[in-house]
Amino acid sequence: MNRLTASIAASGFACFALLYTPQPVMPQIAQEYGLGPSGASLALSAATLALAAAVVPIAMLSERTGRRAVIVVSVLTAALLGLVLPFAPNYELFLLLRVLQGIAAAGVPAASMAYLADELDSRRLGAAVGAMIAGNSLGGMSGRMVTGMTADWLGWRGSVLLAGVFGLVAALVVVFFLPRAHGRPKRAPRGMKAALTDPVLLSLYAVAVLLVGSFISFYNVAGFQLTGPAWLETLVFLFYGFGSTSAAFAGRLADRHGRGRVLLLCIGVLALGALASLLWVPLGLAIVTAGFFAAHATASGWVAARTPEHARGHASGLYLCGFYVGSSVGGTSGSTAYEEWGWSGLVLVILGWLLLAAMLAQNSRARVMRESRGEIAVVPSRGSSSAPDSMPTVTERVSAGISTTTANGSGPPS
Repeated sequence: MNRLTASIAASGFACFALLYTPQPVMPQIAQEYGLGPSGASLALSAATLALAAAVVPIAMLSERTGRRAVIVVSVLTAALLGLVLPFAPNYELFLLLRVLQGIAAAGVPAASMAYLADELDSRRLGAAVGAMIAGNSLGGMSGRMVTGMTADWLGWRGSVLLAGVFGLVAALVVVFFLPRAHGRPKRAPRGMKAALTDPVLLSLYAVAVLLVGSFISFYNVAGFQLTGPAWLETLVFLFYGFGSTSAAFAGRLADRHGRGRVLLLCIGVLALGALASLLWVPLGLAIVTAGFFAAHATASGWVAARTPEHARGHASGLYLCGFYVGSSVGGTSGSTAYEEWGWSGLVLVILGWLLLAAMLAQNSRARVMRESRGEIAVVPSRGSSSAPDSMPTVTERVSAGISTTTANGSGPPS
């Protein structure tokens, strides 16, 4: 892993550690403020929904100011807010600070994927995106582990403060080691149009909503389903280590065997984990975690590879908007389903979401194959200075096994 990839992974580590620290202490937050699972889930959803609203505007801003500056400012601001958060005197102010933290953190996911796509060629992109998602999963695991393992001794406020310190350390790594970009992002007035008119990209945005909603729903209610001390229940977050490994592996696998095929496989693993949780919740969570991070690495890599250069910031922003809409709306919806119908009802709801995600992924894969056979015309996107870069499906033609050369070299099979 080179300096660029390691720094981006560190930014994801800090962002996810700060974003998800309240999750393992939701039962304590609910007890202090007299809330149910759905009310306590707002401690997470407030930040992720704010991030979802901010990620597209910030992604567009990164096209003008440069992606590195956005990443550095965002990760530092989110870390400093993490140090203030535990001193909020009431739940309303706590939620307001979480909203601000979500907005601040939005710059990291908004710019990171496009930053990698700008700096790396297509042959190394999948592995780098996999490393980025691995950093995300390790950050999510670490932030949750710090709060969950220390809450019984420090209280939930003290544990959240400690997690904020860890986030600040990771943020400083990004500040000092993230390399300067080789060039400024290329902008075009029709970048958003290109990101919104490709059916494959639209399907991938929807897949992000469904996958992350399924994943977060499980972890939002795990603390209510499992019994025992907070530190013992928190051990389930060690499963994020599986996510780190599976994300890096899936990125490399997608480079070799195709993103569409690998994405369907990952969704199948998620469904298997959901069913396994009916037998034993920890086993199901382990499988779900591995499947989710592998699916996220594959889908986000597909977005980066398919999007024309002038629309990368817009497309990554829209994908991540879907990701965090799923985290907030889907996570709270799943928590409500658990309140109404218990764990079995939640599993049934999530299986429905995963079935829809699989249908969208298969339709996207089939469309790419039809494009490669010439059954669907490929229309160049306007606003790009170079013909190859202006065609969203060029990389995916390579993905379908057609020997096509682009300005960035040949892409992987899909």
